[in-house]
Amino acid sequence: MKKLLYFILFSSFSFAQTNVIVSIVPLKVFVDKIGGDKVTTSVMVKAGASPHTYEPKASQMKAISKADVYFAIGVEFEKVWLDKFQNQNKNLIIKDVTYNLNKAIIHEHHDEPTLDPHIWVNPINVKKIANNIFTTFAILDPENLAFYKKNLDDYIKELDKLDNEIKTILKDVPKGSTFMVFHPAWGYFAKAYHLRQLPVEIEGKEPKMKALVKLMKEARKEKIHAIFTQPEFSDKSAQIIARNLNIKVIKASPLAENWSENLINLAKAIANK
Repeated sequence: MKKLLYFILFSSFSFAQTNVIVSIVPLKVFVDKIGGDKVTTSVMVKAGASPHTYEPKASQMKAISKADVYFAIGVEFEKVWLDKFQNQNKNLIIKDVTYNLNKAIIHEHHDEPTLDPHIWVNPINVKKIANNIFTTFAILDPENLAFYKKNLDDYIKELDKLDNEIKTILKDVPKGSTFMVFHPAWGYFAKAYHLRQLPVEIEGKEPKMKALVKLMKEARKEKIHAIFTQPEFSDKSAQIIARNLNIKVIKASPLAENWSENLINLAKAIANK
């Protein structure tokens, strides 16, 4: 009987998973790549919702109270809610996965610069994100250090392969080429591959007609053949531009679960392949 009880206790301890909560779906992909079956990961912002204005549901706040780790990535709603998560669960470990990453300024609001939170659309940045996730798990669960390290090494190889594939797709695209987007979510992708994103949205708002005309003029000059929109935002302005320029509207969300495939498809669309 004692042996059976010991086995049950040991088994429940050995297979206890770390409860993780993340803000967005791509971050769940990264966490699961490193944590494997040692973690269970829940996502705050579901498909179709915007991480800029998201408000967690009561059921999600309940999940926060039982979580071990919250991985923050710097999306807008976290500015308001991280303190509330900590108040909900005093033992919750909050880790910023963008540690050691330089964020770009997208525009100025008076004296405060607004930093671009979409850091995960560049595979090289994700290598650093993955390493930050690994470091957290290594500290929390040192017994499984070798497991997490192997997963990290495998994922780094995967990310290098993705980076090389994107470079191959874009090899004939001239450096500095412009692609048009509604929401400026692809800045880190553009910088990594020597491109330029031309956003339609102006500081979170649809442009007025005068600004639209100016954008269309620039799009013609740059020979843009597609405009990228996100399902999380209205694409009314994008559709007007597309009709006037006779170009394609392509839905591409940086929040999609098929994260790596999404980046490849974006590269192919920019290369017109």
